[in-house]
Amino acid sequence: MKEHHYHTQIIWTGNKGTGTSGYTEYERSHTIQTENKVLIEASSDAPFRGDVSKYNPEDLFLSSIASCHMLWYLHLCADNGIIVKSYVDKPHGIMQTFANGSGKFSEITLHPLVEVAEVSMIETAISLHHSAHEMCFLSNSVNFEIFIEPQVNI
Repeated sequence: MKEHHYHTQIIWTGNKGTGTSGYTEYERSHTIQTENKVLIEASSDAPFRGDVSKYNPEDLFLSSIASCHMLWYLHLCADNGIIVKSYVDKPHGIMQTFANGSGKFSEITLHPLVEVAEVSMIETAISLHHSAHEMCFLSNSVNFEIFIEPQVNI
């Protein structure tokens, strides 16, 4: 087994002058940055007093799952002679919140729309989504179901 270590920096930028003196007295704004990469402006989601113009942790989580799947899928297609010409996914996640304010994702559904070079590639291209799901680092790290509803066209 080989270990890979990741580091990032989160800085709260929502102090309006009185810190967290009250629940409504501060913004949920923060930045996310990893060395030598673009800064991401983030907040909480709107129902949690966040700024809707910024990414929230739930957006980033859902995008990370979909991105990981896509990267594994493209890798496996290349290894198997499947020529992908385009790939678009519009994933959907369901998060439940509970009376005490906590919450969790209960499921995610990926909806990849893939264009391949030839009709003969469609069947294998569809089946490789299963393999990509099994290989995805993030899919292997969550405790809920991830569904994949692919469409493959030429």
